[in-house]
Amino acid sequence: MFKKILIANRGEIACRVIKTARRMGIQTVAVYSDADARAPFVEMADEAVHIGPAPAAESYLLADKIIAACKQTGAEAVHPGYGFLSERASFVEALAKENIAFIGPPANAIAAMGDKIESKKLARDAGVNTVPGSEGAIENTEDALTWANKIGYPVMMKASAGGGGKGMRLAWNDQDVKDGFEATQREGLNSFGDDRVFIEKFIEDPRHIEIQILGDKHGTILYLNERECSIQRRHQKVVEEAPSPFVTPKMRKAMGEQCVALARAVDYHSAGTVELIVSGADETGESFYFLEMNTRLQVEHPVTEAITGIDLVEQMIRVAAGEKLEMTQDDIGIDGWSIENRVYAEDPYRGFLPSIGRLVRYDPPVEGWTDDGPDNPKNPNGRRGVDGVRVDDGVYEGGEVSMFYDPMIAKLVTWSETRDEAADLQVQALDAFRIEGLGHNVDFLSAIMQHPRFRSGELTTGFIAEEYPEGFEGAAVSDDLKRGLAAVAGVIATADADRARRIEGQLSDDLYAPGDWTVHLGDTDYRVTLEEEAITVDDAPVALQMEYTPGERMVEVELDDETLTLQLEPTRTGYAITTRGAKHTVRILQTRIAHLADHMIEKIPPDLSKMLICPMPGLLVKLHVEEGEEVQPGQPLATVEAMKMENILRAEKKGTIAKINAEEGESLAVDAVILELE
Repeated sequence: MFKKILIANRGEIACRVIKTARRMGIQTVAVYSDADARAPFVEMADEAVHIGPAPAAESYLLADKIIAACKQTGAEAVHPGYGFLSERASFVEALAKENIAFIGPPANAIAAMGDKIESKKLARDAGVNTVPGSEGAIENTEDALTWANKIGYPVMMKASAGGGGKGMRLAWNDQDVKDGFEATQREGLNSFGDDRVFIEKFIEDPRHIEIQILGDKHGTILYLNERECSIQRRHQKVVEEAPSPFVTPKMRKAMGEQCVALARAVDYHSAGTVELIVSGADETGESFYFLEMNTRLQVEHPVTEAITGIDLVEQMIRVAAGEKLEMTQDDIGIDGWSIENRVYAEDPYRGFLPSIGRLVRYDPPVEGWTDDGPDNPKNPNGRRGVDGVRVDDGVYEGGEVSMFYDPMIAKLVTWSETRDEAADLQVQALDAFRIEGLGHNVDFLSAIMQHPRFRSGELTTGFIAEEYPEGFEGAAVSDDLKRGLAAVAGVIATADADRARRIEGQLSDDLYAPGDWTVHLGDTDYRVTLEEEAITVDDAPVALQMEYTPGERMVEVELDDETLTLQLEPTRTGYAITTRGAKHTVRILQTRIAHLADHMIEKIPPDLSKMLICPMPGLLVKLHVEEGEEVQPGQPLATVEAMKMENILRAEKKGTIAKINAEEGESLAVDAVILELE
């Protein structure tokens, strides 16, 4: 077994690998850029080596610097995590020349599966179902149009070396191909150094299912069940779960055996994932097709660990050291249900715009998970966290979510005996996940977990677009919950007022004096009255139990026999109360003066309809128009790159360009004015 390994990655996956290595008695080496000098993974590792500036191309993507760090510290092996160098065959070959082990698959398997065009041919030859598509790379837009019409719309344009949702565009007609083909090429070149693009048929109402593969160097290859990854946004996974509510034992066996055959065709060892697309319209479940193979550990691997009890990182290390797998296919079972949500620095209330910045407050619902101590049969290897809740993260309070890297803050993983119970745990944990200082998607994730369609298991990759066609405005809320929150606001207002009077020495020893408040929540005014132990809303009693100390930002309440965690944010006239996937702006006034609110001056926002506003921090890649040009609705005006993805900004109405305020190549702040219309 190795005595020391280097983790060629950062953030939560670096922390994740270090935890398992520590349990195995293996020393660890971290490498870090300028931006990560104070990151948790650097402090967790036994040693740390600085490898360059913040941009990944000048640090984490430089194989020479990783190898130099191995030599400097005596690391015998490298775990690549995911992203960066994890699927670069040349890196594996360079390590081999220096007699440094790679904790992952062989270079030939990475090369074969990393090319989407070649991997599809290999899959077909191995007997794996494949999606109809172009036979090779497409050179230009004209050829793309020819292939698209031959295959039949809708089609998906994909960068051959793409991944993580980058370098993919859906086309429903010729115009979409004309608009998107060259942009797909640029994304492939900018993100992966490869501008080859191919086209394949887009499966409508698709489900995204993936099979976890694990093999050793002695010929054993197993499949560790499936993961359901259908809930995506812009081809980026948002929610993952294991097992899938859709897959039957017969499907699982058929999928698993085909994926093992593909892995065997390239002499695969270590952990890997074969992604499949399944037609939701086929009730037999037999219409599944090969999508791609990821020759690395997946972001969503914790859900597989939770239902199997197998530490995938540990197995990767043991396989790299030459050990045989100790389990057989018959040993792989399914125990319970696990769900993972990706907590991102993005604002769902503003179209999911990236939200980089400092974590002023960061307090997860549990302190991750630990491998210390004896194994618990109900929590094998600590994979199921604390009471069924696990947080994998690599950030810290006061740290920054940088523009240079992926905007993921943490992964929230829950496990329970049933799917509904695992989802309920997610809702509870998300309520208690405190993040301040930047936008985040916690409310959105909670809304998904509560959504009737999610609970039914009727999922497709179109879930988010179909269920939130006008964007996200918060989870649906019942009238009973609104009344309960109004009562909570009344208790808070009374306690705050009592404290103020105590400071002025005007109050008796009673903590809560009687209160009579008008609470404006949503589009409704509620009259809340507190008298001794009784709380009424519009003269109807409310069953509320809570303890609140003025100044608290998070409180737990019992409302109608249900426990809720509420996050409080003071405003000028009340509070913003966040719970169950929605933020409620609550205005609180004493009833006797509430009528004065009708005479308050309303601030009218400026008219932005004649301006093209940059919706996110990013780079202005291309201006498609000039001053004086007349534009039509839907016409591309500008392309902005953010988080390595290109976003085409289009005209919402007919008009004439009056003024251009930015230049191509310019870095823009959020809400920067790119151009103005007459």
